[in-house]
Amino acid sequence: MSNKTYSIPIGPVHPSLKEPMTFHFEIYGERIEKVHLAPGDNHRGIEFMGRQRNPIQIIYLAERICGICSASHPFAFCQAVENAMGIEVPEKAQYIRAIIAELERIHSHILWAGVAAHELGFDSVLFLSWRAREEVLDLLEYLTGNRINYGIFMIGGVRRDITSEQITRIKKTLDYYKEIYGKLEDIFLNDPTIALRTKKVGILSKEEAIQLSAVGPTARASGLNKDVRQDQPYAAYADLEVQAITPEVYSGKVNGDVYDRIVVRLLEIVQSIQIIEQCLANLPEGEIVAEEKLVKLLNLIKKAQGEGIGRHEAPRGEVIHYVKLNQSELPEVWKARAPTYNNLMPWIPMLIGQQIADIPIVLASIDPCIACMDRVTILDRKSGQKNILTKDDLHKLSVEKTRRMAQ
Repeated sequence: MSNKTYSIPIGPVHPSLKEPMTFHFEIYGERIEKVHLAPGDNHRGIEFMGRQRNPIQIIYLAERICGICSASHPFAFCQAVENAMGIEVPEKAQYIRAIIAELERIHSHILWAGVAAHELGFDSVLFLSWRAREEVLDLLEYLTGNRINYGIFMIGGVRRDITSEQITRIKKTLDYYKEIYGKLEDIFLNDPTIALRTKKVGILSKEEAIQLSAVGPTARASGLNKDVRQDQPYAAYADLEVQAITPEVYSGKVNGDVYDRIVVRLLEIVQSIQIIEQCLANLPEGEIVAEEKLVKLLNLIKKAQGEGIGRHEAPRGEVIHYVKLNQSELPEVWKARAPTYNNLMPWIPMLIGQQIADIPIVLASIDPCIACMDRVTILDRKSGQKNILTKDDLHKLSVEKTRRMAQ
């Protein structure tokens, strides 16, 4: 690194950031030479709160890990509990889960496209994209009662069926997106200014994506053929033969830049439409939940003992939830890993060598959700040792401080 660099701090509150996070950049002229990430400004303690609730109550807390991915976390959480308890989810519920998840992917990717346009200075494209997104949000509200935080997932299935009348409305919305997709593709992939600002910018090679454990569109845009729906199919995806989308499908090559991340997300909108159509065409009859009586379900949970993992390919990448039940109403352990946690370190090679003006679009290109992934870690400055403080540890420290001040 040059001796003539200077430091630029960005965050935790900054116009280019949608959530609080701190960055320190070492700059030589306009070129970024070093990046230091400092998360931890938005830790909410959701996992701790979850361990004070029973798994049925946790579903609605898990939904609030991320508003945009409010199907992804309860999807993975319910899978984890079902695996721990040995619950078999009815086939129809598996299809309904996939439909809701793919509708969410459509709205998430269109939302991201609007944010990316905003970071490039195209607010007219932001408004166009978000107007298009309203259609799928209206549909989700029609199906579940809410635009976000749908409240449709339940341990053992789903809480609401999809009727024949609702299928007609779903098809109408899918037709709307088929009609406007060409316009979205033309704006984002053929506009010369967007190409200038995104091609050869924020490059993440395939090797770096593997070494840094990137997930989701961020990994696939670097040519990594990685998608949980493909690699370890779950729910209805085992019947649908989902294929991971990488940039060469569109352009014949992989550059791993911001432009390729746009390509992957736009093509995944088309893929989600096709998946939903397959689900509707093959939607089975039958029950939508393994145990509809919540009191009985809670009693089964109290008797259960075991561990379970739930994995779901969220719009941003793989979500993992781990649950340990130990014959108690409350889970012994609940851990959630959001995809942004994986995609933070890939920011570093993406940013090094770029110009200051590229920082907003490179940061936005992984579609980050800081609140989803934030964790708290205490660092001992003398030893450098990281420790996780328990509730008892914090209480002890508080009491000791009070005694010191009282002396």
